[in-house]
Amino acid sequence: MSKKEKQKLATRQLIGTKAVTDYSLQTYDHGELVFFIIKPSNISVLSEASLSARIYGLMTVLKGMTEIEMLCLNSRENFEDNKRFLRSRMEQEDNPTVRKLLQADLNFLDRIQVQMATAREFLIIIRLKDEKQSEVFPYLNRIEKTLREQGFSVKRAANEDIKRLMAVYFEQNVTTERFEEFDGERWVILND
Repeated sequence: MSKKEKQKLATRQLIGTKAVTDYSLQTYDHGELVFFIIKPSNISVLSEASLSARIYGLMTVLKGMTEIEMLCLNSRENFEDNKRFLRSRMEQEDNPTVRKLLQADLNFLDRIQVQMATAREFLIIIRLKDEKQSEVFPYLNRIEKTLREQGFSVKRAANEDIKRLMAVYFEQNVTTERFEEFDGERWVILND
């Protein structure tokens, strides 16, 4: 595909998505993706027996459902680019007061990042391929039930969850209220 042809594509086409439904992400090349959000456990406070049970539960899920894929995302922003910029700016700055303020900003970003270091989202992904529409929900319900039976706190991602996941994944931005349905949607003012 030429550069000129790529410039004419919409964002959805570039990232390979057709639509976000009430329960899935439809893609051009990878089928329909259904996401299950797994609430993480603080394993540092679990006993050895509880930890072994969690590992065994995950192993059971993985062995029993070969069609699942797993994904781990940061659910908070990454500040590395901002920190790099501040360091670069500090090296260029001659004014000691401004350098001190830049260092304070850098320290602030470090503190925020440490507080958010454990903010991860764990996802189980199911690719729907040739399932009949009447079989999709019973199939997804079975998967969700199996995850719960193995001790996982799980939620099937709805439309807004999927948009938020895409915003984090593609934009690395969790402060965005939601992923736009259409390019530039946030700038459109209706009845104006």
